[in-house]
Amino acid sequence: MTPRRSVLAVAVLSMLAEAPMHAYRMQQLIKERHKDEVVNVAQRNSVYQTIERLLRDGLIDVQATERAENRPERTVYEITREGRETLREWMLTMLSTPAREFPEFPAALAFLPIVTQEEAREALGRRAAALEAQLSALDSEMAEALTFLPRIFLIEDEYRRAVIAAELAFVGTALADLDAGRLAWKF
Repeated sequence: MTPRRSVLAVAVLSMLAEAPMHAYRMQQLIKERHKDEVVNVAQRNSVYQTIERLLRDGLIDVQATERAENRPERTVYEITREGRETLREWMLTMLSTPAREFPEFPAALAFLPIVTQEEAREALGRRAAALEAQLSALDSEMAEALTFLPRIFLIEDEYRRAVIAAELAFVGTALADLDAGRLAWKF
């Protein structure tokens, strides 16, 4: 049976491709490197569940179990040969093949007439302001990071910036159309 791919599984395998480590260290590195912008590691339990699945699938192994003073026991994991091959296949698939994803915003747009035109205008105005703030923050972070990191380590931020800018342009057009009466609730 082919192991089930997930963004979190790719992140865990990528961390272990660098070096053997324990789950908490993986989660720390993902956050330190700001990869938590693209990988949801907010729930530590999901990291452990992913590790258990990768162990069952033979993509990682237990390298050692450590115990430091006054600390709980920690299991150090390492990627297997099969794990490296699977990670490479997953990466190539994710890079080459658009996936059906289900973000909330398009779903909200699909059911827009549930709210009034004024409510929609107000909500979209708040969204535009939030997107502008995100773009500004991302531009600052990227400019700073580029002073000490090669561009390859920020490529996902470039993508996120392009997506946010496109969404902001879309929201701006929708707001203009609402204001001009070109987008109206007529049944």
